[in-house]
Amino acid sequence: MFKTFTVRVVEQCKVSPPPNTTPPTSLIPLTFFDLPWLFFSPSQPLFFYHLPYSNSHFKTITIPALKHSLSLTLQHYYPFAGTLFLPSSSDEEEPAESNNKPHLVFTSHDSSVSLTIAISNGGDFEHLCNNHPRDANDFHLLVPKLVGPNLACIRGNKEVPLLAIQVTTFPNVGICIGLAFHHVVADGRTFSNFFKTWASYCSLLGTTSSPLFPLESLPFYDRSVIVDAKGHEEVFLKEWRRTLIAMQRENKVDLSNTTMVRATFLMGPTEMEQVKGLIIGCCNEKNKAMPVRVSAYVLTCALLWVCLVKTQPSMNQNMGDEDPIYFGFIAGGITRLDFEVPISYLGNCVGFGRASLRRRDLVGEEGVIVAAKAIGSTIKKLDESILGEAEKWVLEWRVLHGSEQHVHATWSPKLKLYECDFGWGKPKKIEEISIDSTRAVSLLQSRDVEGGIEIGLALPKNQMEAFTILFNQTLNSLP
Repeated sequence: MFKTFTVRVVEQCKVSPPPNTTPPTSLIPLTFFDLPWLFFSPSQPLFFYHLPYSNSHFKTITIPALKHSLSLTLQHYYPFAGTLFLPSSSDEEEPAESNNKPHLVFTSHDSSVSLTIAISNGGDFEHLCNNHPRDANDFHLLVPKLVGPNLACIRGNKEVPLLAIQVTTFPNVGICIGLAFHHVVADGRTFSNFFKTWASYCSLLGTTSSPLFPLESLPFYDRSVIVDAKGHEEVFLKEWRRTLIAMQRENKVDLSNTTMVRATFLMGPTEMEQVKGLIIGCCNEKNKAMPVRVSAYVLTCALLWVCLVKTQPSMNQNMGDEDPIYFGFIAGGITRLDFEVPISYLGNCVGFGRASLRRRDLVGEEGVIVAAKAIGSTIKKLDESILGEAEKWVLEWRVLHGSEQHVHATWSPKLKLYECDFGWGKPKKIEEISIDSTRAVSLLQSRDVEGGIEIGLALPKNQMEAFTILFNQTLNSLP
């Protein structure tokens, strides 16, 4: 039986970019792509690495290397060391003057990232890195503290840190790098670039090599490349001013009396082909149109959506079969926009998709098929015009955030986070902790199965047991 462990903090410090490597002062405006993230809680990814060294090695070798390489990374990604300035006004009718808008602030003399160093006492590293259900509370010890739960609740003039990091060692076994960051500074693509740069610097310390970053891969800061032709910025700013207080009461998830567990499920290429075969066979048999997309992502999300809806708790007795159920996800914007944005752009450049189906269709015999059609059609719509209904993003996101009946996905397999090597090999496991409260699911590239997708879930224990049975039964029954 796994026993709950404790974590002892041994150091708290600040890490800044090297002197004279960043602008003395930088005020970075938020674009309309950044503003919706004011309403939502920080991401909290944990990266577990196998590192069989003693506490002495951890203190004298590992930590100095992580600090130095982080500092070198921040010279390129200095907004992460800055703060978010939130003005005091909450008047929704007030004009959006430049000094009255939220924006990022960086000053070279005092901007930094909070770094906590800790040692685990009795933690079972291998247990935490497993896929089977584990107590969700244990993971919270590994997450650094950062202002939350969402930035829309904060009345200003406030400057809010954007990133915090905690490094925890499990003596003689491994290490966990935990991060908490507000998405207002970066989407998953930008965070992935930041984290991979940090890993690259660290892996080459003590060698004769140094990271060589092609000019086009270094962060691009110019926000003027984001074209707001339809005035989405003012729509989102008005929504933010109007909901500073209301957001504190919306979709607040009470987990105090719930035993939450975390588990990971794998969809490999074999399982994906089986789901695809099921869809093709049924459509051919009944002479129905095929989904417009049958990608690995669509197939995984379709099966996941159906299994989650079928295993939702008794609260569904208050829902009619005709009530809509939503599946939301983030869609990359750089390749979908009709204006050019560099791939190394530092900031948010993502849109939002939301598929909708009646509950009775999702839980019916053709649930996976209609789910794949709905998700695929939503992706096609985003391909054609990612900004077509952007004015609805905040309202639609808020319906999903913390919901027990609707489903939304975070992260993306395309980010390939398992490629982040600090010189210790690829991560043994990655967990996204914020899904405990947001009720989201995390979708990552599989560590060990080429082309596979890891599904990360955090659910009440009874629901996780039901989901596990249904998910496995469904896969085993596929042709």
